[in-house]
Amino acid sequence: MGELDGKVAIITGAGRLRGIGRAAAEALAKLGADVVVTGTGRSPDSFPDDEKAIGWKDIETVAERVRDIGRRALPLVVDVTNRDDVKRMVDETLKEFGRVDILINNAAYARAEDRAPILDLNEDTFQKVMDIKVTGTFLCTKAAIKPMIDQGDGGKIVNISSTAGKRGSANTLAYNGANFAIVGMTQSMAKELGSHNINVNAVCPGAVDTHRMDVLGRGNTWSNMADSTPIGRNGTDEEVGDFCAYLCTEAASWIHGQSINQNGGTVMEH
Repeated sequence: MGELDGKVAIITGAGRLRGIGRAAAEALAKLGADVVVTGTGRSPDSFPDDEKAIGWKDIETVAERVRDIGRRALPLVVDVTNRDDVKRMVDETLKEFGRVDILINNAAYARAEDRAPILDLNEDTFQKVMDIKVTGTFLCTKAAIKPMIDQGDGGKIVNISSTAGKRGSANTLAYNGANFAIVGMTQSMAKELGSHNINVNAVCPGAVDTHRMDVLGRGNTWSNMADSTPIGRNGTDEEVGDFCAYLCTEAASWIHGQSINQNGGTVMEH
């Protein structure tokens, strides 16, 4: 028996081949959880070459991989900034599985034009980063905790922040702002939901080899990022996904309200 047998997890932003959401979905399934896989409904024309080469079908393929592990899966196209979409996500989860036990708030704006000097940062881009990361986390958490509380069995919430939620840098105002917000929101949620036996934590990854980093290439910039870590390498999506899954186990039930660095030692500040 898996440790998470009978548990149901919702993971936002989980449609990428190379992504923390996909890795977390598979890791949770291996522990026994059934998984709701959400994504934005990307056009296949926008898929990177490695996804196109293997006939990737976004959240449908992730759901297939969960089923191949032996667990049930429900793929849903969801806009986490839309309250009605988020409500539908939880309603369909309850209709399909009858409960909600785990929420992984992973959805985020793609790394692109948001990395700019303040004077060049478009207001709409700034707001989009905040809407997806901050408002999306708020809406999904608000919708998911009601069934968790009603069930009376507790639950687990893992928010994906970033090293950029611990240390600011130039030309990343929107990204820093959103990820620092996740750290504060995690603490607030933990204070409020602990009495319901709902653990809330955040993971703060550094440079992880996912699709969102493709804009940097895998040349000198990528190598320099690896060299800047004490451990001498960048991370993998499986490492972060496995850690998210661990935070959803009973072994991690004494970890609460923490925003945990997972970045090879590039940032060690609490």
